Amino acid sequence: MEFWTSFWTSASADIQANWHYLLMPLIAGFVGYITKLLALEMMFRPIEFMGIKPPYLGWQGVVPRKAPKMASTATDLLMGRIFQLEELMARLDPKRMIKEVEGPLNRAVDELVNEIGDRFMGVFWTTTPDLIKRRVIRHVQKSIPDIAGEVWSEISREPQKYIDIKHLLIENLVRDKVLLNDIFRRIGHKEFVFFRSAGFWFGCALGFVQLLCWLIWHEPMLIPMFGGIVGLLTDWAALQLLFRPLNPIYFMGMKIQGKFIARQKEVARDYAALIAKQLLTPANMIEEILRGPCAENVTNLIRDRITQSMDEQFGRARPVVRYALGKEKYDNIHEFVAERVLESIPESSRHIEKFALDAMDINNTIVSRMDLLTPEEFEGMLRPAFKEDEKTLIIAGAVLGFLVGELQVHLML
Repeated sequence: MEFWTSFWTSASADIQANWHYLLMPLIAGFVGYITKLLALEMMFRPIEFMGIKPPYLGWQGVVPRKAPKMASTATDLLMGRIFQLEELMARLDPKRMIKEVEGPLNRAVDELVNEIGDRFMGVFWTTTPDLIKRRVIRHVQKSIPDIAGEVWSEISREPQKYIDIKHLLIENLVRDKVLLNDIFRRIGHKEFVFFRSAGFWFGCALGFVQLLCWLIWHEPMLIPMFGGIVGLLTDWAALQLLFRPLNPIYFMGMKIQGKFIARQKEVARDYAALIAKQLLTPANMIEEILRGPCAENVTNLIRDRITQSMDEQFGRARPVVRYALGKEKYDNIHEFVAERVLESIPESSRHIEKFALDAMDINNTIVSRMDLLTPEEFEGMLRPAFKEDEKTLIIAGAVLGFLVGELQVHLML
């Protein structure tokens, strides 16, 4: 009892003589806040590596550096648990799609038939009466819906053969690291505010312990040491509170659950909107079909259907036409038509984007099914890819806290 009486008497006198000691909890809170701010910036910045390599003396934001891994993790979750590619493709009605692009297709056929005539038939086409030319064009226009329907039906039956959704998502996210950062910043914006605030209040609490220890021992080394402890513990504690506990715990009528996990429904809406509006768009899917790893399969499919259709159009006259044009020129027409069709697809697809967006209903599908994810699965959306770097972030917070504490020694003592 005498010890504490003596201590409080001495401490009161010490504080009256050195009132700035009372700033220690506030400075510790500042350290906690700054180290959290640093940790968050280290997650997202810089977009590209800054420093010397080798020996890799520098830093790149965790999210941009882990872009392939994070994109792969998100894609595995989407395609494995949220929806299947076959399901999305089945929602697109071929007849409705063809109806949407009927006008542009007819105009393209008009130009294509005339171009084929001028290029491969020369004088014969030039001297052909306009009435006959229009009949040929109308005949081809009538056959286009059947060809397009057959092509789309084949793609819908085996979509994995013609479109690699995983490649689409990963390629876009790795190429656009700013977008990847944006996705994680948006879905975690409230948690990041809590993360910084928690750092301040945890820091203040530890600051009072620091003040108590200082008043007892007056050891200068205590201040940078406590600065390091504040940076380390507040980083660790704030990260834990974002994700733990996974399942809600009720204490004295209060619900306790990881901040990120507790906001699952709201996060699902933000996540779905970003995926639907910026990644799984009809334009991106068409681009993947035409330029992705499976593009050759699509090209071969279209070429085969066009060849088959042209041969059927000529019917019994095919040998005669082939003889008149020559085998090489006849085959070149097939290749030429296939090339023009592939070139026209991106332009034509713009007319079906709204229909495709509504029909696939990607946004609502993601929202409704993410609501069904277990807390463990939901945590897997954000944390695993940079979990291995959490230690680096915590250590960086400890180092910064130590340095601020050392500065505090020189300014306050």
